Amino acid sequence: MVENAKGNSFDFPCKDVVTCVEFCPFEAASQLIAFGGQLRVSIGSCRFQEEDKSVAGSDYQHLRDFHHDTQVVAISWSPETSLEILPRCVRFCTAGVDHKIRLFTSDMKEQDVMELMDGHVDYINALAFEPTEGQLIASVSDDHTCRVWGLDGVQKACFSLKAAGMSACWNSQDPMKLMVAEKRGTIRFYDLLNQQPIMSLDAGHVMLKSADWCPSDPTRVGAAVEGEWMVWDITRSSRAEDSQQAHTEGTQQFRWSRISENLFATTGRPGNQVKVFHMGHHQVPVSSEVPVLGGLTWHAFLPICAVGGDRKIHVWITEA
Repeated sequence: MVENAKGNSFDFPCKDVVTCVEFCPFEAASQLIAFGGQLRVSIGSCRFQEEDKSVAGSDYQHLRDFHHDTQVVAISWSPETSLEILPRCVRFCTAGVDHKIRLFTSDMKEQDVMELMDGHVDYINALAFEPTEGQLIASVSDDHTCRVWGLDGVQKACFSLKAAGMSACWNSQDPMKLMVAEKRGTIRFYDLLNQQPIMSLDAGHVMLKSADWCPSDPTRVGAAVEGEWMVWDITRSSRAEDSQQAHTEGTQQFRWSRISENLFATTGRPGNQVKVFHMGHHQVPVSSEVPVLGGLTWHAFLPICAVGGDRKIHVWITEA
């Protein structure tokens, strides 16, 4: 079911205010989308005409709800998620406002398992599954730590930060490299083998809200800093190679497209604007005034991004 289709944008209806949303980035389940609200995580299936000509524009089907004891802050998919092999496996982790991580595993029929990971003592801002083997989860918090967990809930590493941790991202080509962005403008890279920092990037003494490591080109890192976006080539300098004003009230989120090193999206504060930027020609393919309440995500193989709103998910089809 799709509501309010307008040109290259669509709205999917939801039961709750959406606080976070994530397309599954893995081939075996790329049609899945997860989104969270006050007390549940919902899983749905999204199909688009760009991948299936039998679909008129786009199609959304609700699949399953999972009870969540508290408001959902963030969601990350496991690479072990697959709908192609029986029994099906859907696995994802969440961060809640109660400072806990929950790991959900389901066959989408009868067997659901939830494991609780407890260790952070303040608000968790982001978490991320290691994207190749899926045996580790990284989380960052206002408690000035980045923690790495095994699937058994045992903490494998803990890095002390100099400010609140805002984002955690794994290298898409090297599973032992982890990027952590701190609120005061420093982005550090860690080697999980020796649990030591190996390099850092400097955004200046500013308010950094979000950062992302480009999945299609790990030499590129981007961040939402004050009212701007910043982009680094980490092989050249610790200083940003490009930046631009994005949102006059402050830039809230930054996410790279999964298929292009030139395409990324940002959201603004107080949460009413979404923009898509293309560095190849410095145009803005999407600039939309919508109430963004949580989340910013890109489809695994298509130039399609989505954000969470008030009982709906807003989706834009852009250019590669």
